[in-house]
Amino acid sequence: MSGTFTKSMARNIFFGGTVFFALLFLALTFDSMQTIPKRDNRQNLTPAVVAGKKVWEVNNCIGCHTLMGEGAYFAPELGNVYKRRGPDFIKAWIQAQPTGAPGRRQMPNFHLTDQQLNDLVEFLKYSSEINTANWPPNIEG
Repeated sequence: MSGTFTKSMARNIFFGGTVFFALLFLALTFDSMQTIPKRDNRQNLTPAVVAGKKVWEVNNCIGCHTLMGEGAYFAPELGNVYKRRGPDFIKAWIQAQPTGAPGRRQMPNFHLTDQQLNDLVEFLKYSSEINTANWPPNIEG
């Protein structure tokens, strides 16, 4: 072999690489499918959690907040707010928002009912219990 790179060598490298990465992709997919059910907290999915997610979506909370790293970065990450602050603080904070103060960055008052507040708190509790392997890092302070 005199150091030349033939078409057949290039073809073999291409096909070998394609097969290798296809098998790697399948192995990682299989691993994910085995791991996700153990970490996603689906056993605690209740009608209140589903209703709370609806409150989250209808009020576009993700337009300002992140949840597990997804969303806007205007307001705090809420992936572990339930563990950090607890349900009573969350409800009081949401209810205490003023109806408007010009020029200030603040959360709007959505005038949620008690049931909507309870459902939203249940959704945040559920979200906080998902095993995200401590991602995103979210330490208050």
